[in-house]
Amino acid sequence: MNAADPAAAVLLAEGELTVRGRIREASNAALYCTVTHEGREAACVYKPVAGERPLWDFPDGTLAGREVAAYEVSRATGWNLVPPTVLRDGPYGEGMCQLWIETAPGAELLALVDGEEPEPGWKAIGLAEVGEGRTALLVHADDPRLRRLAVLDAVINNADRKGGHLLPTADGLLYGIDHGVTFNVEDKLRTLLWGWAGEPLTEEAVEVLEGLGAALTDGGALADRLAPLITRAEIDATHARVEAMLTSGVHPVPGGEWPAIPWPPV
Repeated sequence: MNAADPAAAVLLAEGELTVRGRIREASNAALYCTVTHEGREAACVYKPVAGERPLWDFPDGTLAGREVAAYEVSRATGWNLVPPTVLRDGPYGEGMCQLWIETAPGAELLALVDGEEPEPGWKAIGLAEVGEGRTALLVHADDPRLRRLAVLDAVINNADRKGGHLLPTADGLLYGIDHGVTFNVEDKLRTLLWGWAGEPLTEEAVEVLEGLGAALTDGGALADRLAPLITRAEIDATHARVEAMLTSGVHPVPGGEWPAIPWPPV
């Protein structure tokens, strides 16, 4: 099923969920499943709350709730950068259920290059140790899809935007996954997408942020959808981040009080 299909969320929420296997690379319980409903079937990921490890710096709510909240914010932007994601009951209790995205091989979004400056079409992230006392420049593509995702990550305060969380598809779309450590009231933005730090926001981004700001006010449509998923303080902090970006007019820069790049970066 295509992630843009409006029926995807209904299928995920109401379909019969069957566990097919476990995704072993995940740090918390993540199960590969199929979901079927009224003759339609799709692959999905189911992450039960019961399989979450407690995080001292994210004491409120659940990873599953924050994953769904990230989808709701993404949906509100109109960019649809997060696959359809719902909160539902499953074989191991309540959890998040997200449409499985098939990636396209060969789409290069990250690279390690020699030198201290990126080539045209690339943005510098920083120097990385590559062994034997050598360093290389870590870069990401100067891609409008990534730039939108950088804005989304700043809004939701994503503390873990790694390279492996970027899923380009054969039809030219890009999705971001694994949003369990988001929406903290403190600044915890950790990402590989720092290439636009300090640069002016695009007109498109400003328009999207203005819409988010209105939707996140008390009684706003997005604020109401987020209320069952994250705390009121986290919703208010999200609104404050949006307003701060609109006031500054630029992409955020690393704050210096928190590691700017997640580890491992990929």
